[in-house]
Amino acid sequence: MDFLTSAWGIVAALLPTAGLLYLFWVIMTHIIEGDRRERAAQRLWEAEEDAARAANPECGGSAEERNEH
Repeated sequence: MDFLTSAWGIVAALLPTAGLLYLFWVIMTHIIEGDRRERAAQRLWEAEEDAARAANPECGGSAEERNEH
């Protein structure tokens, strides 16, 4: 019986730390996944812009000229 009393004390002491570790893991996973998706979207957008510039050579000038078209 003494073992169960001390075991519950240990579990109660470690539970908040384990909860914070899990919360940190979930948040970091979402941040990394969001960054991965954002980079993929950026690559797709840049590929579409490059294809549009290749199809329309009139817009091949400076960045200001490209924004006008």
